This record gives sequence, C-alpha cells and structure tokens, in this order.
Amino acid sequence: MSLNIILYEPEIPANTGNIGRTCVATGTRLHLIEPLGFIINDKNLKRAGMDYWQDLDVTIYDDWNDFTKRNPNANIFMATTKAKHVYSEVSYKDGDFIMFGKESGGIPEELLVANPGKCVRIPMAHDTRSLNLSNSVAICLYEALRQQEFLGLTKEGDLHRLSWE
Repeated sequence: MSLNIILYEPEIPANTGNIGRTCVATGTRLHLIEPLGFIINDKNLKRAGMDYWQDLDVTIYDDWNDFTKRNPNANIFMATTKAKHVYSEVSYKDGDFIMFGKESGGIPEELLVANPGKCVRIPMAHDTRSLNLSNSVAICLYEALRQQEFLGLTKEGDLHRLSWE
C-alpha cells in the first residue's frame, strides 16, 4: 500500500517534522508545496522528525500548478474544516493523496469549491477552529491505512526487557 500526504504551503517546521516521521513509520510519501514557512534544513524540522528525516520519501513542488503538472491523475482528498463529508466516510485506495492546507489558512477555497466531493473533515465541537496539523494528518492517514488492513505495516511489537506469554 502506498499513500501520499500533501502539505500545501506548510508554515510550522515542527508540524512538518512530525508529519515526516509519521510518513516514514507508515511508508507514506510526503509532498510539500511551496512556499514553505521554513527552510528545509531547519533544526526544528529535523528535531521533530528526529533521525527519520533522511529516510523520508519527500518531493517538493514550486507551487500547486507544479504539483498538478507532475501528478496529473492524482486522486486527492482535501482535508478541511469546511467539508460536508467526514474523513472516515470515504474509501481510500492505494496511491491516493490526502491534502492538508497551511496552518494559518487551510487549503484555498477555490480548490475546495472545485472539488466538493473530495473534501473531508474531522468531526469536532462546533466552537473549535481546528486541530493541530500533524494530529490531523495522523488521524486521516491511519483511517486510510486501517481501510487497507495496515498492509505492509508491523502489527505486533516486542517488549524490550520482558517477553509476552
């Protein structure tokens, strides 16, 4: 199974680092659409991604047009607080993309309006503006992975000092 996460103009390096680490742990590709709110070698980015960043499958794009030109047939779900559909109500397939907008403004509304059936949201209390970006990515990504029965991922863990009976 191979999924893709798109970050549209991410602004906070720690979020992108956390998302990068989640992508490495799940075998997911990360796509970053510029402009970025940080330099790619930012120490906060690497701290959040820890020693996983060098293992990350990441592609950087100049802008949205560059992304669409290089991924012409991408099936993209757009995660937004403005959607009418819940993220767990859609069916994710191998190769799908889940896109998240920048922390201060989300995905441009022009893209949302052009793709209403592909917009998904995480339910939350009415007066909550949004969840943290890296948490939102993890929630949506793990639902897509669950739908694929976590194919290719380790489902059991070993203890460090003791052993399971």
